[in-house]
Amino acid sequence: MTFQNDPRTGWGTPVGADNGSGRAGAQPVVAASTSFLTHAFVWMFVGLLLTAAVALLVQGSPALLQFATDYGLLLIVGLLALPMVIGFGINRLGATLALGLFFVYAAALGLVMGLIVLGYTETSVASAFLTASGMFGGAALYGATTKRSLAGMGGILSMLLIGLVVALVVNLFLASSTFAWILSIVGVVLFTALTAYDVQRIQVGQLVQMTGSVEKAAVLGALRLYLDFVNLFLFMLRLFGNRR
Repeated sequence: MTFQNDPRTGWGTPVGADNGSGRAGAQPVVAASTSFLTHAFVWMFVGLLLTAAVALLVQGSPALLQFATDYGLLLIVGLLALPMVIGFGINRLGATLALGLFFVYAAALGLVMGLIVLGYTETSVASAFLTASGMFGGAALYGATTKRSLAGMGGILSMLLIGLVVALVVNLFLASSTFAWILSIVGVVLFTALTAYDVQRIQVGQLVQMTGSVEKAAVLGALRLYLDFVNLFLFMLRLFGNRR
């Protein structure tokens, strides 16, 4: 399938799609959109399962718990670097390698998540997870079904994300609980919006146009959806989690 730029959205539209002049090509386009989302969501869920499995292993293994504690800083550096390697290098990486790096990232994050959830009660962790799942699902459904183009949100969401990261770093030194609470609310709103935005980008084929490959686009889409969900969960946990 090839893509051409849609002047209304700035996104790639599959050649042969129905642009309002008729119904020719409507069925193939719907099928392709479903395929893009299905691939991305499958890999995202596999990544989440891997993260959860590693987190459980950490909580039940003193050796892994000690490893995660001793090498926490190195893990954090790797967790910051790997998404950038995958995102910026996706056109030079093979789909299999990109998927492998995604799974390495999911496993590494599982080590850190194992440490994080140990600080909260099991009930509050489950509550945060269920709430984040509901919000993520609702935002994903909106992004997949809305007729409104969300392309214009991209620049705003990117600036908000950068600002949130800077504010979180600043608050490491301020250690303000009130500021942390406000940032957590901003984080929940931001990653809910990013979920809808990313789902629509995947559905319209923008990531396929960027990478030139359905397989690579599925990995990149899975990574972005995975990050949206994990961050949404972490901010929900910070807002409503009960510490041990």
